[in-house]
Amino acid sequence: MKRSRHLHIAAALWIVVALPFATLLGQDADASERHAGYYYPESVTEEHYVSHAQKIPAATRESRLAFVSGVAKSASERPYPPQRAMFAKGDDANKLIVVSLYDNHMTTLAQARAILAMMTGVARTTKILRDLQVESIFNFLDFCKMLGFTELTISDGRTYAHRFILE
Repeated sequence: MKRSRHLHIAAALWIVVALPFATLLGQDADASERHAGYYYPESVTEEHYVSHAQKIPAATRESRLAFVSGVAKSASERPYPPQRAMFAKGDDANKLIVVSLYDNHMTTLAQARAILAMMTGVARTTKILRDLQVESIFNFLDFCKMLGFTELTISDGRTYAHRFILE
């Protein structure tokens, strides 16, 4: 029990402390391919998501990193350890990755889509999206498009990875 608690604390610290700095490390032009097999399984299914949202003019690498940090901060303030890690990769931090930190969590694509639906509410609490006063019709993938992310890869960290190409 004590060891498990320490692991949860370590995971939370990673998300809050190291996550913002991890995205600053060197990244190559084909980051999507480089991350397969490292952050998530190599076999990646893909779909195109056509968003009705437009990329906002203020969307920059820094605003995407601030968004990821804001969501991570929100997760770390809960009374239980974070259930997933979220980070931005790519030269322009335009590739978002969400990976489960636990076995038997987000084990199907349907569960992953449900997690994304829940993350919509969390995303609305970040400063950048509060300042925009976005309409409630947008979902998490729309928010990602507005912030300039070009893709989102979600995975249980073990058996599957699914990429949304944001258009």
